[in-house]
Amino acid sequence: MNKIIQQSIEKLTNQDSLERVCRQQAESHPMPSTDVIIKVIKLLRAVVFPGYFGNSDINPENLKQHIENHVHQIHDLLIQQIKSGVCFDNTSIDFNCKDLNEKAEKIAEEFIGELPRLRNELYKDAIASYNGDPASKSVGEVIFSYPGLRAISSYRFAHELLKLEVPIIPRIITELAHSETGIDIHPGARIGRSFMIDHGTGVVIGETAVIGNNVRIYQGVTLGAKSFPLDENGNPIKGIDRHPKIEDDVIIYSNSTILGPITIGKGTVIGGNIWVDKDVPADSRILQRKG
Repeated sequence: MNKIIQQSIEKLTNQDSLERVCRQQAESHPMPSTDVIIKVIKLLRAVVFPGYFGNSDINPENLKQHIENHVHQIHDLLIQQIKSGVCFDNTSIDFNCKDLNEKAEKIAEEFIGELPRLRNELYKDAIASYNGDPASKSVGEVIFSYPGLRAISSYRFAHELLKLEVPIIPRIITELAHSETGIDIHPGARIGRSFMIDHGTGVVIGETAVIGNNVRIYQGVTLGAKSFPLDENGNPIKGIDRHPKIEDDVIIYSNSTILGPITIGKGTVIGGNIWVDKDVPADSRILQRKG
């Protein structure tokens, strides 16, 4: 074997090198599977928007069977991923223990029980994009092809699982959508009805952001944190409120950056390429100054 390659292998397998980067998962604790999670998301989209995703040969005679089959698949796959997520978060838990099986099954059932509501919310999101985009030819076009709605659907599924205290799986779902669409929505964000992301590339919505109803944002918008308070060891303090609160009927145009736990008042319009780090009263117009 080539000497350089052999030396690299020796360094890569050195225990000191591996100590902080190698996860040694017990055989009884399978890791969450991104392939399975992708399949679950595809099945969820096929249930929420049948005919647009999954089997396109949908008619009144086979619709119930189609949805029933998909829901049972979601249930079974989700139970396994929930269990894997719990074991990833706490390696002392036995993947096959009765209590974990019962917990995962209960969470999966509660999640599936929310699908009718999630479908209604996502339809309102689709209507918002159709009404807000003059280039859109139909609601069906939005459902089938718009990256904004794709990212929002993944977010709404992930947020529901996060509310049910499922570890890591919600973040995997939204990061997969981030890779697919270029839109980064943390599953912990709270987003109201009729939400529209137009174009979408480069949008970032942070963990503690709160977005009201009928909000529209464009590509490159960041709802981020202004700073990170540190603990006595110099490490960022986790879980504190640090992102903007966007009230109802706000429009934020492309490449604007809104930072910190500030409030953007109802009905405000923020123009493109604007930096905002202070509260904005309702019905404001924040625009670039003309030269």
